[in-house]
Amino acid sequence: MPAHGILSIIQSLGYAGVWGAVFLESGVPFCFFFPGDSLLFTAGFLASQELMNIWLLIGGCFIAAVTGNMLGYEIGRRIGLKLFEKGDTRFLKRKHLEMTQRFYERHGRMTIVMARFMPVIRTFAPFLAGIVAMPYRIFILYTIGGAALWVGGLCLAGLFLGNLIPPEQIDTYLLPIILAIIVASFMPSVYHIYKERKLAKSEKGQSL
Repeated sequence: MPAHGILSIIQSLGYAGVWGAVFLESGVPFCFFFPGDSLLFTAGFLASQELMNIWLLIGGCFIAAVTGNMLGYEIGRRIGLKLFEKGDTRFLKRKHLEMTQRFYERHGRMTIVMARFMPVIRTFAPFLAGIVAMPYRIFILYTIGGAALWVGGLCLAGLFLGNLIPPEQIDTYLLPIILAIIVASFMPSVYHIYKERKLAKSEKGQSL
């Protein structure tokens, strides 16, 4: 799809569509596949073309990210593992929760901040925080910090690069940049999975 087509789709979603996607990915476990990173960046790019207001975009996405995490926390606290009692479903898999749990065990409370930049883990992090009953005041503090860095960083990056790219060269540069962001955002999660598997093999070898 040409870059202008992607821009048209996001522009047609409007503020409410972008905010809604950020909210759902931030807190609803089966919405882990939403493209939060690339969506925020592209929306910031739209702002550089004066098709969106950057501060309205950032403010709304920040609120959506924080309240989405709050919802995820409440789902985890109130329902928790009951969602997985019937086994995996198409959009809800226990392996994603277990991956987030291992990440949480390694990084503790900072998981809430770091997870913002890691697809899948960012959706399950608040859910897991609710399950383990992380103190709510601490959870909110880290949620606000992580949301500010994630939303502000990606939207402003889109705005900055959008101001550098001439309008006639959008198709040439925008799509490769979006693909690079998608790949880069998944790399930490892939690395984490690799480390976990390597550690598991090592522990298995030592037990033999």
